[in-house]
Amino acid sequence: MRQNSGIGVLDKAVGVLHAVAESPCGLAELCERTGLPRATAHRLAAGLEIHRLLARDGDGRWCPGPALVELSANVSDPLLGAAAAVLPRLREITGESVQLYRREGTARVCVAALEPPAGLRDTVPVGAHLPLTAGSGAKVLLAYADHRTQQSVLPNAKFTDRVLAEVRRRGWAQSAAERESGVASVAAPVRDHAGSVVAAVSVSGPIDRMGRRPGERWAADLVAAADALTRRL
Repeated sequence: MRQNSGIGVLDKAVGVLHAVAESPCGLAELCERTGLPRATAHRLAAGLEIHRLLARDGDGRWCPGPALVELSANVSDPLLGAAAAVLPRLREITGESVQLYRREGTARVCVAALEPPAGLRDTVPVGAHLPLTAGSGAKVLLAYADHRTQQSVLPNAKFTDRVLAEVRRRGWAQSAAERESGVASVAAPVRDHAGSVVAAVSVSGPIDRMGRRPGERWAADLVAAADALTRRL
């Protein structure tokens, strides 16, 4: 769930950008993804294309434009720099998919991800917005969120406040078939220099490989990776 700025046209334009970022799409699919009327979706996408925030691929579908890369080149994000140094090793150790999530309101956003070179994967694309109601990454981020956010999410969550207390006590979370059937995961909190939790690092994969208690196997590695990320911050 993305934040709403209250500026209607801006929120709609950002929604178009996110929809196209999922995968290239034409007008009909863009309308389906955004819920926007056909004329509105076309007008916004065409305007974003003029500003080079969107472009067209060989099939005429909208895709992310070169201006996004140009703008991002000037962004310095210590968390992503730390992830580039730590996540490859975590993937190598576990042989599973690894992700890094930030919390945005009552959602979590995947800001970095790596997939194993072969075998079944739990693919979470960078930029994906997932709810805080299920999954080990959600538990970690919600466990350290403010009380108001916790109370707004917990009524619809697949876990309780007692589970969040346990996450804070042991320093990691696990899940099995919560976010998606057949998928298990383990996550641990990443902190900034002041000790505040700013992200959750996660490993996920098929339950058949990770088991229904994946923390028994991978929690120590997740905590070590989270500590390595924290040190780099």
